[in-house]
Amino acid sequence: MRLMSGKDRLLCALRRGRPDRLPVSVHQWQGYHLDTYLGGISDLEAFARFGMDAQIQYFQDMGQFWLVDADYTKFSTAQWRDEVTVVSDAPDNRISHHTIHTPEGALTYKTAGDRRTTWITEYLVKHDDDIELIRKYMPVPALDPRPVAKRYNEVGDAGILRGFVWGDQAGCWQHACCLMDVNDLILACLEKPDWTHAFLRVLLDKKLRFIESLKGARFDLIETGGGAGSSTVVSPAIHWEFCLPYDRAMHDALHDLGFLVTYHTCGGTLGIEEMIVANGCDVSETLAPPGIGGNQQPWEFKAKIGNRLALIGGMDQFNVVTEGTAEQIRAAVRLLFEKVGYEGGYVCSLSDHFFDAAPEKLQAFADAARECVY
Repeated sequence: MRLMSGKDRLLCALRRGRPDRLPVSVHQWQGYHLDTYLGGISDLEAFARFGMDAQIQYFQDMGQFWLVDADYTKFSTAQWRDEVTVVSDAPDNRISHHTIHTPEGALTYKTAGDRRTTWITEYLVKHDDDIELIRKYMPVPALDPRPVAKRYNEVGDAGILRGFVWGDQAGCWQHACCLMDVNDLILACLEKPDWTHAFLRVLLDKKLRFIESLKGARFDLIETGGGAGSSTVVSPAIHWEFCLPYDRAMHDALHDLGFLVTYHTCGGTLGIEEMIVANGCDVSETLAPPGIGGNQQPWEFKAKIGNRLALIGGMDQFNVVTEGTAEQIRAAVRLLFEKVGYEGGYVCSLSDHFFDAAPEKLQAFADAARECVY
């Protein structure tokens, strides 16, 4: 078999094919790691440095609050104005208090963060009627395809360009869990399911509107889902009723535009394997093993779904890549190749975000994967 480019290799695997060798990648390259360990090089340069197949994440206009450099006011309008009070701008103690002004009242939420990420300390939805303000006034930006095309051309044959569906998280349930405490949302599923469905439909309508603006955008892969819908957080019964139908609606809309879709569950897949297949995604990620929060081994999931989906992930980025030896890293990669990637349709990747992996460990990971030839 001829030597493939990074783009061809990844796309072959994502279409459940068998490329020239095992594709090797990371889920996302964090700015913290690039600055702290790699001298501030770009994510594309980092993939090239280690000889990995590039998965470049495109965040512009997607609305993720958790990005370290997120501009909270970027999507403000006359009817949805996010007024931010910066309590602390220290890099490792960022605290912001938000008041969203609408024609029918105000909503508030709070965030905190460090150089690695951002998290929510007070949720936006506090009363049932708050979702009406979201329905009426929360703006949905249209994607500008021009910077997407520019970034796609920059990536070139090195790999693929990945996009998201607008919102704090791409999936409707996961987005709702960024607007309301997940424990309260789970109780709402039991105590007021009609209201919960109304909340999710509000978010679905907005996401479908955003998806319409993706027509013609040069993304190789669109990510949906999120860890809050995994079976480490919610029961299979809740996933079936409150995740699956909304995921399917988004995936159908994305497929109508010709996009490949990857569904992110972080690793909590036990008991929802058939639902992941049923939601119509093309790819399942991140196959996080039990050592980092998943609830089954990647090869156990693979045995249940066979070759009905392509797979991304599976590599323990903390216990193995950050803390392990080169020999342990090599053995873990080989195990994933033999038990998950043996028939193709698999991208060996770190299971999620990493922050303090030494460059030599990442090199050992990449080198080991490149030795796995079909």
